[in-house]
Amino acid sequence: MSGLVLVIEDEKEIRDLVKYNLERAGFKVSAVADGDQGLERLFASRPDALVLDLMLPGKNGLEILREVRNEPATRDLPVIVLTARAAEMDKLLGFEHGADDYLTKPFSPRELLARIRALLRRSQAQATVADAISAVRAYRFGGWELNIGLRKLKSPQGEPVELTNGEFRILTAFLSAPQRVLSRDQLLDLSRVHAAEVYDRSIDIQILRLRRKIEPDPVRPKFIVTQRGAGYVFSAPVDVVR
Repeated sequence: MSGLVLVIEDEKEIRDLVKYNLERAGFKVSAVADGDQGLERLFASRPDALVLDLMLPGKNGLEILREVRNEPATRDLPVIVLTARAAEMDKLLGFEHGADDYLTKPFSPRELLARIRALLRRSQAQATVADAISAVRAYRFGGWELNIGLRKLKSPQGEPVELTNGEFRILTAFLSAPQRVLSRDQLLDLSRVHAAEVYDRSIDIQILRLRRKIEPDPVRPKFIVTQRGAGYVFSAPVDVVR
């Protein structure tokens, strides 16, 4: 596995350590020391992954994350946050702003490399699914319609229903694979909902919220059905509009 990794880290020793280990593993690496320069480099070079410190001179890591996720060209860029801020609230803020993974200092260079490779594998899988979904104009199920291009959900009564980005991605993942049991890991890969090992129930929370929006009775769902010990299955027939 190869590709270009952008490292935005203000501590020179850490920046050099990350750059050295990634280059040894076959990656091309672009490394910068401040947030403003890092954001400029990111949009100019379009890297395959981003290693991002949170505490930076200039724009901080959270500001960079916000801009990355708001820009269509970089919205799906794999991002791993590398920081000394280990408090749970800091991790939650990172994930809420769009981080895919979170590694605290001090860290193992081997672990960082493994996590970057895992993020890139997930990104490649998502790209394959995205290519298939891009040919779909809308999905219809039980009177509902999800317009993929407009990212809008319409109820059987014709009323618009607001979805968060996470809810839209999970519902799209289900509709692209109806009557198939999908594990939490598969849903993470297909939907790109940001998570880490300590937040492995984030999928359950997203599904709970989604059920409240689309199920006639969220307590006894007929669309998104739990398969105990295996994951979830979208059990209703789905029509594809191309």
